[in-house]
Amino acid sequence: MPYRSPVSDYEYIFENVVPLTQVTSTEKFSEADADTVSAVLTEAGRMCDEIMAPVQRNGDLTPAYLENGKVRTSPGFGDAYKAIAEGGWVSSSASPEFGGMGLPLSVTHAVNEMMAGACLSLQLNPLMTQGQVEALEAHASDELKATYLPKLVSGEWCGTMNLTEPHAGSDVGALSSKAEPNGDGTYSVTGQKIYISWADNDFTENVVHLVLARLPDGGPGTKGISLFVVPRNIPDENGDPGIANSLKVVSLEHKMGLHGSPTAVMQFDGAKGWLVGQEHDGMKCMFTMMNNARLGVGAQGIGAAEGAYQHALAYALDRKQGRSPIEGGTGTILDHADVRRMLTSMKADIFAARSIAADCALSIDMGHATGEAEWKARAAFLTPIAKAFGTDVGIDVANSGVQIHGGMGFIEETGAAQYSRDVRVTAIYEGTNGIQSMDLVARKLMDGGEAAYRLVDDIESFAESIKSSHPELAEPVWQASETLREATEWMVGQGELNERFAGAVPFLRGFARVLGAHYHLKAAVAEATDGPRTKMARFYIKRLLPEHVGLFAHAMAGAADLYALSEEDLAS
Repeated sequence: MPYRSPVSDYEYIFENVVPLTQVTSTEKFSEADADTVSAVLTEAGRMCDEIMAPVQRNGDLTPAYLENGKVRTSPGFGDAYKAIAEGGWVSSSASPEFGGMGLPLSVTHAVNEMMAGACLSLQLNPLMTQGQVEALEAHASDELKATYLPKLVSGEWCGTMNLTEPHAGSDVGALSSKAEPNGDGTYSVTGQKIYISWADNDFTENVVHLVLARLPDGGPGTKGISLFVVPRNIPDENGDPGIANSLKVVSLEHKMGLHGSPTAVMQFDGAKGWLVGQEHDGMKCMFTMMNNARLGVGAQGIGAAEGAYQHALAYALDRKQGRSPIEGGTGTILDHADVRRMLTSMKADIFAARSIAADCALSIDMGHATGEAEWKARAAFLTPIAKAFGTDVGIDVANSGVQIHGGMGFIEETGAAQYSRDVRVTAIYEGTNGIQSMDLVARKLMDGGEAAYRLVDDIESFAESIKSSHPELAEPVWQASETLREATEWMVGQGELNERFAGAVPFLRGFARVLGAHYHLKAAVAEATDGPRTKMARFYIKRLLPEHVGLFAHAMAGAADLYALSEEDLAS
């Protein structure tokens, strides 16, 4: 079915819910006026709809494969990638000094989500490059920037991130990859990395790997790790791809989904690399890329949800079954209450997740533009919520999409299952959603909850301000914000982190539920009539927001009952 990028939804959010004027009023982003942003979103949306979406099924039905050490990509991916690169969509927020548009991340984030909805497997490629560009802009030497950034920004080359090793998993500090100084400013990098997305392709001139490895004097754990740029082909004196480096794709993983995106095991055998940043400071440098990617992965979940929703809605509008339960019904399954429940829940949750992620992106932009600590703290706090809730919504919506298709959802030819299989990994990579939740209740509350309480204050004060005009909607949101405040106070008050960790996932989910109600409420107030956004807000606040009560009760239950059953009890 045709895919339609949610350009109008983003324009509404940027105007009324998460006002982009805050960003464009700053000196740094003053050139990104409303007309420019609208033109960018429209043009990017057209590219997604007309070029990327048509190759979505190709990635699933004709996966990438390894042939004589070279990755061969799915039919049409090369041409679609060329359109992404030529349109400037690989890294539109990159500095104009290196060929980027210098757009706010908020706009790039919206484009990323639209691309993910059109073809998630292919969108993962530029997302990785964007993160590498940001890491190199922040930490690389001027010489490395001049060599690599123009090629990465233009899309002539693409980038990857190499963290995970077979024995280490999420414990990055346990890595064993080594880097030996060559005495000329370069290093020989040796080791094996796994789960490397887009480690190779047949449509860019070069692939640039960012690799974590340990120098001979690097101590144990994450504090002894350094970061290196290791290209597939070593640039020559003109900056063009030269001789092949000492690295290879060992194999491609056979995955549940994302078949069009090659995920590789990489072997580095004394490959030539260059240090990025300072020695033993690799995790700080890589986190620049990872934080970018966490918001980006949240966008992937939301984009996949949008694609799955549109797919399910089209099926529901066409599928006739049974007798209509409503007078004047069309006779399609859309007449049935349970199908309506699923579709409306899908649409309402997509809007909530989209608004949370947009607020996170805007907060990042404001932190960059103003340097103010409060904006940076807000962005940091929203990042794990945007990633985890965005991807959870992607999984939930794709799952509902299969259900709406009924038996045909279990049949691969309809394409409904692809959304569910493709999006599933987004809750796992770039830090599992459990890790995001633990980060939220631990590191992100190290300020005594200040950033969290500021968000709660925003929710509460807005609801308070419109109680007289919108009492039916505002009162439940105000009450929910009070419950959220109590749950946050409980988390902050726990000295033992494992008490927090036991309820971290429901706490994050509950926080997102209340934030979602806040954004729906703002959307309804801006509409000023009992139109579709007000009706959607009413649905979300009446039917989905009440989940927060159970979620926060779970969050504050502590850890004791989780450990009450012994290993023998669990196995019996």
